[in-house]
Amino acid sequence: MESQPRIGVYVCHCGTNIAAMVDVEQVAEFAATLPHVVVARDYLYMCSDPGQTLIKQDIQEQQLTRVVVAACSPSMHEPTFRGATREGGINPYFMQMINIREQCSWVHTDREKATQKAKALVASAVAKAALLEPLEDREVGVTPGAVVIGGGVAGMIAALDVADAGFPVYLVEKSDHLGGHVADLNRVFPTLESAKELIEPLIKRVQTHPHVTVLLNSQVTGLEGYVGNFELQVTNSKSEGPNPKLSVGSIIIATGYDIFDPRRKPELGYGQYPNVITSLEMEHRLATGDLTVDGRSPQNVAFIQCVGSRDAQVGNLYCSRVCCMYTAKQSRLVRELLPQARVTVFFIDVRVFGKGGEEFYDETRAKRVRYRRGSVSEIYQRDGRVVLVGEDTLLSRPIEFEADLVVLAVGMEPRADTATLSTLFKLPRSADGFFMESHPKLRPVDTVVDGVFLAGCCQGPKDIPDTVAQAKAAASSALIPLILGTVPVESATAVVDADLCAGCGMCVDVCPFGAPALDPLWGVSRVNAVLCKGCGACAAACPSKAIQMQRFTPEQIMAQVDALME
Repeated sequence: MESQPRIGVYVCHCGTNIAAMVDVEQVAEFAATLPHVVVARDYLYMCSDPGQTLIKQDIQEQQLTRVVVAACSPSMHEPTFRGATREGGINPYFMQMINIREQCSWVHTDREKATQKAKALVASAVAKAALLEPLEDREVGVTPGAVVIGGGVAGMIAALDVADAGFPVYLVEKSDHLGGHVADLNRVFPTLESAKELIEPLIKRVQTHPHVTVLLNSQVTGLEGYVGNFELQVTNSKSEGPNPKLSVGSIIIATGYDIFDPRRKPELGYGQYPNVITSLEMEHRLATGDLTVDGRSPQNVAFIQCVGSRDAQVGNLYCSRVCCMYTAKQSRLVRELLPQARVTVFFIDVRVFGKGGEEFYDETRAKRVRYRRGSVSEIYQRDGRVVLVGEDTLLSRPIEFEADLVVLAVGMEPRADTATLSTLFKLPRSADGFFMESHPKLRPVDTVVDGVFLAGCCQGPKDIPDTVAQAKAAASSALIPLILGTVPVESATAVVDADLCAGCGMCVDVCPFGAPALDPLWGVSRVNAVLCKGCGACAAACPSKAIQMQRFTPEQIMAQVDALME
């Protein structure tokens, strides 16, 4: 049986992120008075190499058996400090981390109160650390291969990168062709390169690659398994034969987006007047060179920005990011086809953030495309022409503008089947309806489901370069488990006491990862430790208290509560 624990406490300044609002030295002095604490230190950056070395040295010299680190978010550096604890010679799960940056320094303006709160949090962490039990890192084998869902630019780039590494890839596409929305474009900005010349070689590479299997008219309709060992059911809408079962180690979701339907804004006249069209319809007209309306060339062409984007009325508060640039592209091409026509762009703001975007925008205006800051609230027809009614938001006066042809710059929306895939893969969505990444800065292509990655516009609106960059990042992440051959899985999982379990199945209902299941023979819950993410939903729901979370046992939690109440 273990003797009394020997705990070391390490309080990080995090530069001034913590020290600006928390008296770090005072917190360390307080920690030294807590039960079982034999050493307490503060350091400028605990996550730095010297900070980690300090922990490792104290484990050896002070014979520490537990480590408490008070620093930033565990989601950022808990693996760092676990690694230092392991290298010091004790079980990495004997390290307890507490957040005094986001939960103290960054959310308070009173230095004294923030310091007192930091002390309380450290006391609770020390109380829990004394009761920690050793756990072992676990890993499982990996099925070599990947499924990519979506055959647009993102999906094809990701599939090729994985396939080029020598692993089999199944590319699942819902429609009867590859290319996605880019296949419907005429030219791309800011180079004005032919979209056809861009996309066709990519499609050919995918179709002829020996490691890529393309499944058209197909959808993923079933998913089982876990990272490294996924089983996907694919249904082909054109085939009556047996549907394949695909066994892979990684999954990349690249399902893209839907184009906003401007019929949801009937005041703009789309579907009512033939000379009100969408930007995609303009792409087709520009490809043929025919811009005529009722057999006549338009002399007054108007573009309306932000249709379906930045619009609380339709529920899309976000910017679609590409509309400003493709409108600049289209208006410029219209000027070339109709040099005598008047081309006007009505905009809220102009956002041309991409590489070469500002230069392209300036060149477009230099070609006598008129940009007018204004909000168009209604379009109606008069004498064969359409009239735009709204407000000039620069001059704060009403607008009434006649045009022969109006182009609605429609934005991007989450695909209609996003909710279905979200449920199937157990992936959360952000407030805008797109799939949510695991961390917006540090893990932009990861999801909360290990082994499932995001690429392209299924995660949010983006242009082609950003889509390709994210697709390559997703492919690189998906390749890691395939190359290593094994993947680590969560060690702190749910544990069922079969003697207490009543077999009610409530844990099965609440688990978002499908880890618990009722044993058909014994009628009690069993937890698949590989699927379990340690979220604790099952333990909270269990009416008979038969489930405990490793590292979050009732004894550990109550010890923390008692420390906070002192």
